[in-house]
Amino acid sequence: MATFKVQDFSRLGGSSIKELANDFTEKLAKQEGAKQLTTAELTTEVWDKLQGTWVGNKGWNLISVPAMGSKPDGAGDFKLLIQPYIETMTFTDAGAHARNRGGNADQFVAALEYHQRVTDQKTGELLHVENGMFMNLSEIVDNDGKELPLPQFNIARSGTIPHGDSIMLLGRPPVVTEGRIDFPEASTIPTGFGNTLGYADEFSHPSMEGNLFKSDPNKTLSADLDEMEKNGFKVKKTTTFIFDSDNSGGIHNIPFIVKHANAVRMQAFFWLEEVENTNTGQVFDQLQYTQIIDLDFQHPLGKDGKPDQSKLIKWPHVTINTMVKQ
Repeated sequence: MATFKVQDFSRLGGSSIKELANDFTEKLAKQEGAKQLTTAELTTEVWDKLQGTWVGNKGWNLISVPAMGSKPDGAGDFKLLIQPYIETMTFTDAGAHARNRGGNADQFVAALEYHQRVTDQKTGELLHVENGMFMNLSEIVDNDGKELPLPQFNIARSGTIPHGDSIMLLGRPPVVTEGRIDFPEASTIPTGFGNTLGYADEFSHPSMEGNLFKSDPNKTLSADLDEMEKNGFKVKKTTTFIFDSDNSGGIHNIPFIVKHANAVRMQAFFWLEEVENTNTGQVFDQLQYTQIIDLDFQHPLGKDGKPDQSKLIKWPHVTINTMVKQ
């Protein structure tokens, strides 16, 4: 593999992933005119709008996987897979609120069931199937007449994936802002590589592949909005909500996944947009998202040139799409 300058790689590193999860909704909430949704608004403005079927043909999947011959207990090569995809995602009201009994207080969880199906845009091959729920955790009723604080994280997402993964992600209440969002950076570049050379070359090229910005896929979401604006479509307002497994959630994986490419963290960023066709006055809903899953595999090389068995390289698996409600 080709060599590169370590100082350049450090500048390009994946620190943006940490910034996304911890800071983004808080920054939005502090903007002038931003509105953080109340318990009732969570259900009526977000959960109700999500119900139905969404379709998007602008999806991109970027994932690094161990290459042929790589072993879990050593250092090795990797393969970067980039696939454009078509997606259908359906949300359905789960029905009556689920009651969590807590003695002095009860929690009533309003849930949406979702089903996600992703196919390769070029071949039609099935790439991904996922089932789960989006949950509103805000409604807590005090049974003793005392005032109780709301949970720190008001929304949650559960899901199961046939690779052998089960997710539980939590997040803060959605934030509504006027107009379109300036998307934060979403880095695809691995971190924790040590002295292992060549791993940045696949990611740091600044050019686009098709309509994909490989090093920062969120630029592709911005490019989708730019193209819409050229054709007379304008984002009137954006509702942002984020799920993160680090917010008291987690990921459980089958042993093969844990051994070969362990999924250790997942972040999911959703932008629910109200879009106006300025030529006709028609208004419709659009959903853009970025999901980042951290995969741990391959030991970096130490100063002695041997695999450092105490560490693993972290590889961001990024998926993005722009979808319209049918």
